Amino acid sequence: MDLKEMIFALCGTCGVSGSEEPALELAARLLEPFAEVTTDANGNLYAELENKSAKKTILLDAHIDRIGFIVTDINKDGFVKLDKCGGIDIRVLNDARVTTQDGNITGTICCLPPHLSDGSEDKATPISKVWADFGMTADEIKKYIKIGDALSFVSKPRMLLNNRVTAPSLDNRCSVAALIKTAELLKDVQTEYRVVILLSSQEETFGTGAVTGAFKLNADEAIAVDVSFASQPDISGQYGKIELGGGPMIGISPILNKKMTNKLISLCEADGRKYQLEPISGRTGTNADHIAISRGGVKTAMVSIPQRYMHTAVEVISLDDVEACAKLLADYIISGGAFDD
Repeated sequence: MDLKEMIFALCGTCGVSGSEEPALELAARLLEPFAEVTTDANGNLYAELENKSAKKTILLDAHIDRIGFIVTDINKDGFVKLDKCGGIDIRVLNDARVTTQDGNITGTICCLPPHLSDGSEDKATPISKVWADFGMTADEIKKYIKIGDALSFVSKPRMLLNNRVTAPSLDNRCSVAALIKTAELLKDVQTEYRVVILLSSQEETFGTGAVTGAFKLNADEAIAVDVSFASQPDISGQYGKIELGGGPMIGISPILNKKMTNKLISLCEADGRKYQLEPISGRTGTNADHIAISRGGVKTAMVSIPQRYMHTAVEVISLDDVEACAKLLADYIISGGAFDD
């Protein structure tokens, strides 16, 4: 499966935080040709590559969950009450389409027509007032949906110009795709250390997967792979300089290991490959924060894929950046990580 097809398949799969099973099943099938795949009670997927008996371990992490909704009520008229599961951007909810985990039924989030509004409603609808209409009576809808179910945005992944993709859940399914491509690049490569890919659960809600997965693996080095902000209209400062297609973003933060960061940068500069820097003064807001403080501490770096319109149904990334991220990670591992630097 080529990269575009893989990302389309991953983004077309449900798997809201805490309900990652559909995405885990697909990712497992994609990783099985390259690794030994297992899962755990928290919804994490582990893909173990070559040299399983090595004394040192490099961990590559990407969270596999996506933002979505939790059903909190069904009223007498069949309307379904929703709450956020993860950091939904409430500004884009009016008229959005939502679907069940199995994708069997689709509904529309209710909104007040402007003709019936006095103007006081011309703001983002608070999540406390968000309902979905599936076109059914209460008795009918309860055959398909129950309180506590997870719902996802509906949006078909599409290609844009300049090798760009728009889709929901590119945060963080494009990083999952990057790690699958990394595993493919490392197929039959002999390393002196154990390499484990962790597709972690619940990053959008609590970080449970990274906390428990990092503790279980007790790695010597780890790289967290996520998305971060790319330039778009009205963005200034450092993120106004981050370009789609400009290469992966290498994080710099007090919590991140300087030797690992410098090794990633040196690999890019040695080959003249594109990369971008993401300086952060404190927490990264990614799984790197959890992994770095696991057990007695794990040397951790962070690589991010530039993205526009985060936490909406129309996120945008460049396939070139995903390819470059996978190659950088594979080259980092082939070169020996930062163990000897």
